[in-house]
Amino acid sequence: MLLHIVARGKIGRSPEADLVERYVKRIAWPTKLTELPDRGGSAPAPAASTVTILLDERGEALSSMQLARKLEHWRDGGKREARFLIGAADGHEAKDRGGADLLLSFGPATWPHLLVRAMLAEQLFRATSILANHPYHREG
Repeated sequence: MLLHIVARGKIGRSPEADLVERYVKRIAWPTKLTELPDRGGSAPAPAASTVTILLDERGEALSSMQLARKLEHWRDGGKREARFLIGAADGHEAKDRGGADLLLSFGPATWPHLLVRAMLAEQLFRATSILANHPYHREG
């Protein structure tokens, strides 16, 4: 299953970009990053068997194990792409939230959208590591 991070805003050369790159390189699953401008522009059309996950402060806060199990369920259920959408500073529109398969939150705090990319990349590496029985994740 392809892990596709679609993010608003240009990350450029920055410490956040270095973190994103570090974790994306470690993910054993196919992974793609798409940047969109802060306003306008649209994501590539999703494949028919895509699950859409919006990063949203009003979403569900999942543990790393829970995220791994969701990815496993989607993969084993025939989903070909898990598309993670990170909005700009103002977040996502209500219609986009309503059409998502999952609203995912990294807690009630407000996070800079560039840092969220690094946090998401790390969690995707962790989740795929859990599913591969890799020792990176330490429960407890």
